[in-house]
Amino acid sequence: MFSNQYYTLVAGLKEWALDADTKGFDARAIVDSVMEELSAGDARVARLLYTYYDIENLLTLRRGGSRIVSLGNLSAEEIAEELERPEKLPKFAQRLIMAYARPDDVEWDDVDRSVPFEKAMMEGYYEECARSSSEFLREWAAFDKALRNVSAAVTARRLDVPVAEVVVGDDEIAQGLAKSSAADFGLRGELPWIDSLLTALGEDVNMLDKEHRIDVIRWEMSEELTAFDYFNIDAVMAFLVRINLVDRWSRLDEARGKEMYRRLVAGLSARDKIENTAKAE
Repeated sequence: MFSNQYYTLVAGLKEWALDADTKGFDARAIVDSVMEELSAGDARVARLLYTYYDIENLLTLRRGGSRIVSLGNLSAEEIAEELERPEKLPKFAQRLIMAYARPDDVEWDDVDRSVPFEKAMMEGYYEECARSSSEFLREWAAFDKALRNVSAAVTARRLDVPVAEVVVGDDEIAQGLAKSSAADFGLRGELPWIDSLLTALGEDVNMLDKEHRIDVIRWEMSEELTAFDYFNIDAVMAFLVRINLVDRWSRLDEARGKEMYRRLVAGLSARDKIENTAKAE
């Protein structure tokens, strides 16, 4: 099956990013503009990427919090409605909301409700991504899950909490994290970025530096996964991931936000992409 090629869209990404420098960085506006240019199928793939924020927002509201990430597909009001009557979230999420809201309903007896709701939602999300038609989303989700699991495992160790309680999923990496007593959890040969992550998670690193170092790993992985993708949906998805990171750091730390923004623009030369494509063919 041939994938859609977004020559005009990719060529215009740099213009959108540069425009943001004069009008103010508005990630939501850029994401919405990108979505409008995608085919129906590819837009569904992109929305699944942003379903992560919907789930994050849903869990926040369910815990009684109010701080909402604006990059989700759904507004705060829509998320609140989903908790009462789920209709807009993916089917796996709707099903889990209903199953945990009605613990005595035999209709949901096939759902293991002994698993904490938050953990079940995240496992469901990553499983949904693993079935995506987008190679980038499948690989990105697997990487993101592993990155978050290692981070959670390191914290659990320091707090003397069983690692199995905090990791998501039951894949080989999650199992290794739960069972290993090695400093690198025995995963150095499995995860090429683990040394960088463990350094970022060092006890002498302040929280802001820690988060920045971890997001640099994310940025580099988004580039690595699409090293030979130029105009397809995977290239667009990697751009969206980087937009998300610029947006986050624009809010957390102005200097680092600008640094990431400059890196975003530097990597968006349509001319260079065309020349690279020609060389590859």
